[in-house]
Amino acid sequence: MRLRNLIIVTVIVPLFLVLMVFSLVAIKSLEDNVRSKLETEVETISRAIGTSLGYALTRETAESLQETLQSAFSYNRIYGAYVFDLEGNEIHGLGLGEALYDDAERQSVVEAGEMRSDYHDEEGWTYFSTLMPLSSPDGKTLGVLQVNRLTSGIETYTGFLSRVALVAFGLGAAGIVLGIWWMFRRHIERPLSRLLKVMERVARGERRQRAATQGLDEFRRLGLALNHMLDALAEKDADIEARQHREIELEQRLRKSRKLAELGVLAAGVAHEVGTPLTVIEGQAQRLARQDGIGEDERRRLDRIRGEVERIVTIVRQLMDLGRQHNVEKEWLALDDLVQDARQLVEADLEARDIRLEPVLPDPPVLLLANGQQLVQVLTNLLRNASQADDVRHIRLAARHRDDSLCLTIEDDGHGIPEADRTRVFDPFFTTKPVGQGSGLGLSMAHRIINDHGGSIGAFDSALGGAGVEIVLPLEDTTP
Repeated sequence: MRLRNLIIVTVIVPLFLVLMVFSLVAIKSLEDNVRSKLETEVETISRAIGTSLGYALTRETAESLQETLQSAFSYNRIYGAYVFDLEGNEIHGLGLGEALYDDAERQSVVEAGEMRSDYHDEEGWTYFSTLMPLSSPDGKTLGVLQVNRLTSGIETYTGFLSRVALVAFGLGAAGIVLGIWWMFRRHIERPLSRLLKVMERVARGERRQRAATQGLDEFRRLGLALNHMLDALAEKDADIEARQHREIELEQRLRKSRKLAELGVLAAGVAHEVGTPLTVIEGQAQRLARQDGIGEDERRRLDRIRGEVERIVTIVRQLMDLGRQHNVEKEWLALDDLVQDARQLVEADLEARDIRLEPVLPDPPVLLLANGQQLVQVLTNLLRNASQADDVRHIRLAARHRDDSLCLTIEDDGHGIPEADRTRVFDPFFTTKPVGQGSGLGLSMAHRIINDHGGSIGAFDSALGGAGVEIVLPLEDTTP
């Protein structure tokens, strides 16, 4: 059963029934009171004139009898007064209702010696009539007095008033029920329906739905409480989603770390095996370059051999660094100083291609616990990569706080990183540069350094139109 119908059935209807019974009892009491007053008045009038009529019958004077009967009509609504002898014959009478009683009824009053009262209907009129024995001063019964009063006025309309009251009560009750129904529907049912719809939409997955905070104070407070609950759920969902992303990132970092560790083991073996031959090749090339009998062309070829050997040695060392477990020595450093050092190292590359570097750093300067040399190496590597990309004229290096971490972004306005290559840019030996112009280990080294600092690094599409790299570093020491 709906709440509206339940209230009507359990509260309104019983209340109206009680009021209706009370009204009927009140009307009935009024009717009885009116009738009682009517009967009392007629009986009093009958007794008042009965004594005078007894004296008049004793003296047997018609004039005094007539005067006494006429005096009865001075009372309100007395419509008939008659005097009968002991045999039931009329001695004298005035007004209406003579035949209300028969001779037997009059004779019974004489025999009983007591007054008799009753209601009678005659020719569409209702009378209240009394029969009273008339006695002489010595107590002898001489005749019977009949007094008739017409029951007009309120005593006649009490029944009609009862019916009118019932009809009015019914109409009033219907109006009240209709008003309560309308008020309930407008101020209770509709707000509840709106709240229910919001809950149903939230249950279907529309977590952005919120309840309207208007209307009655109770519903406004209920809407605010529901919105606060939904906001708390949204925060919990966002926190769970962020944790899931962090777990995914951590898993990816662990996979990459294992890959680099495996690569480092392989590189260590390779370095051990090729180290001696490379030393011999470099030494022989150096000895041949010092001889006086060779020409300039041969000397250039020997210098190139020595350069390529040195490049191989550098790559092998980088591979070994990728796979090693590093104990990072950290100290409190100002981010502004690290950015300035990296900027000085790439300033020549930026000026050569007329590239504008835009630093956007927090004020006051941020302090972080890190290895300055390694972070400068990461920033330098990222800035140099951005400056070497095609059609880059603007690089922006920005930093901002994110909870208890520092977020660094380096963006450019070049062509960006293809979607297919975005997940591979930190893999060893992956590069988009021509052969001989890059080893593909720079971003892998940056990933290893950031990972050693307890942070994360990733690529994204820059708002400037090109590539973007995001670095997240903890502001507190996370070394276990």
